[in-house]
Amino acid sequence: MDFTTTDGLTLSYDDNAPADYERAILLVHGFASNREEGWRRTGWYAALERRRFRCIALDQRGHGQSAKPHDSQAYLRENLARDVVELIDHLGINRVDLFGYSMGARTAAAAALAAPERFSNLILGGVGDKMLTERPSAHGGVMANAMLTEDPETITEPFLRSFRQFADEQGEDRQALAAFVQAENPPLDTAGFATLPMPVLAVAGQRETNGDPEILARAFAHGHGVVIPGCDHFSAIPHALTKAAVFDFIDGVLDDPWAR
Repeated sequence: MDFTTTDGLTLSYDDNAPADYERAILLVHGFASNREEGWRRTGWYAALERRRFRCIALDQRGHGQSAKPHDSQAYLRENLARDVVELIDHLGINRVDLFGYSMGARTAAAAALAAPERFSNLILGGVGDKMLTERPSAHGGVMANAMLTEDPETITEPFLRSFRQFADEQGEDRQALAAFVQAENPPLDTAGFATLPMPVLAVAGQRETNGDPEILARAFAHGHGVVIPGCDHFSAIPHALTKAAVFDFIDGVLDDPWAR
């Protein structure tokens, strides 16, 4: 299914709604991924269906079946966050749970800051406390170069090589991905995290390079952090323990981190 944003881009999404669904959740994938690879193949669609969720998953602009402009201005984080809110407006839904992974977690956090009244729960996956200190850097330039080089064998940094390989495997538009990471985004308003009214879960693997999710969780008024043992950035998302943590959080049965 598709909808058109206020700036004229056509974005694709899935909306799987069981007749007896109990609540809705919106999934936002990571960089160089898409809704099929990031959520269906990793077992989230099936797990959410078993739990009678209405499962909505967006292909972010520049990814999957959505529009892929080659202008970096199209990928300002405020545009990505607005896409999330406009999708739930398009579907006529007042409030959803919001789950973003990796780059999608940054989109989800920005959407929650922009429209906190629209989200019952906020789940940030594949991120940790480095989110609190991120500043604009040359990272976008080196990632853009990795996307644009004709010979991926020239990429010596394993982190960059893994994303290039992933993009190639998904058949993504590498020029669009290069533009995506070159968008000149200011840092997230992390001071605003403490003002968010909804419960927030930060969940990441023990070997996550983006920092400690438990430290990140302390930045929120109602935060909880979970570390998935033995997992890295890529192996955490399909892991059964990640799914258990998310469902326990939504069910409200995780221990209160502020009661420790």
